Amino acid sequence: MGADSGPWRLARYLRDPNHVARFQRLCGVLSCAGHQTNGACGETNGTAGNRSKKSQRRNSLTGETGQDFTVRRPFLYYLFVLGTELGNELFYISFFPFWIWNVDAFVGRRLIIVWVWVMYLGQCTKDLIRWPRPSSPPVLKLEVFYNSEYSMPSTHAMSGTAIPLSLLLLTYGRWQFPFALGLLLAVCWCSLVCLSRVYMGMHSILDVIAGVLYAILILIVFHPALDVIDTFNLTYKYSPLIIISLHLAMGIFSFTLDTWSTSRGDTAQILGSGAGIACGSHVNYMLGLLSDTPPEALPFTTPPITVTLLGKAMLRFLIGVVVLLLIRAAMKKICIPLACKVFGIPCDDLRKARQRMEVELPYRYITYGVVGFGAMFIVPFLFTWIGLL
Repeated sequence: MGADSGPWRLARYLRDPNHVARFQRLCGVLSCAGHQTNGACGETNGTAGNRSKKSQRRNSLTGETGQDFTVRRPFLYYLFVLGTELGNELFYISFFPFWIWNVDAFVGRRLIIVWVWVMYLGQCTKDLIRWPRPSSPPVLKLEVFYNSEYSMPSTHAMSGTAIPLSLLLLTYGRWQFPFALGLLLAVCWCSLVCLSRVYMGMHSILDVIAGVLYAILILIVFHPALDVIDTFNLTYKYSPLIIISLHLAMGIFSFTLDTWSTSRGDTAQILGSGAGIACGSHVNYMLGLLSDTPPEALPFTTPPITVTLLGKAMLRFLIGVVVLLLIRAAMKKICIPLACKVFGIPCDDLRKARQRMEVELPYRYITYGVVGFGAMFIVPFLFTWIGLL
């Protein structure tokens, strides 16, 4: 098939950065560089809704900062900021634990298995294809935290597709709710995340479409295997050893980078979290602390929303997240200097040290492995001890 055939022409069309720039302008995002003479980048210039913004995500690992830009439709700006956060660490470290502690740990375990595979395959595919981000200009980069990564496919689009669709598939029949409502919420979630990546100038339309389709393909393959994988994680005697070894090997041997990016560390972080969750689930099972509901007791009905129910849920969430953040901070303090010492890497410049594979992989993997173990075992055990379960 020639380079000028229909599919390739369509791919080039969808990859054109001018479409991204047009979408940004349609949503009221303008460059400050071209509007300084009329005051468009001031705090206000007399036009309702015209405000100056600067990229809200600074890359702490590279020091890169974003462009100045003007937002004429603040509602869309904050909506798409929310959408892009649905694929960032803050969301994951909040949403997954909340679901495990307050809703349904059975679904939470399996959802994380899907998330790990989707994100792992997505990150590896990015580093194999090695397509750059949409060029700037014409695109405005409203976010730069992931700007050092490659573009194709969009892993935000992949997680924004896989998480809501997996939730729908895992909860339907287990919980009582209208399927049409669940599907509508999943489509809205996915659409918000995908549009946010174009709005932020991080991905082309082709990147986003490919991410959605890739995630659906992975779900088709992995969803039928979730019972087998989860049962193995829980019941096999040596599953923790196999889980840790497999996830570690995947992080080391899966891909190589021609230049440093946040992709390698994010991949180790995802694999570590998945390994920690799986090992925590195994310990729960072995200690008889797992309380999966027998099939004959299903489906669940949503309990009445009371002040007591909401209060306990929020208390569990707040206490649990504080514990996880403390674990994360303590493990970072221990792992980074230890890795530097073991591998003889100077630790006076932490930014450069953290970009070295010898430091980045072990500190990310171990830190988030312990965080995942804490979310699945330590925190629920604490709740049982203080009477919050």
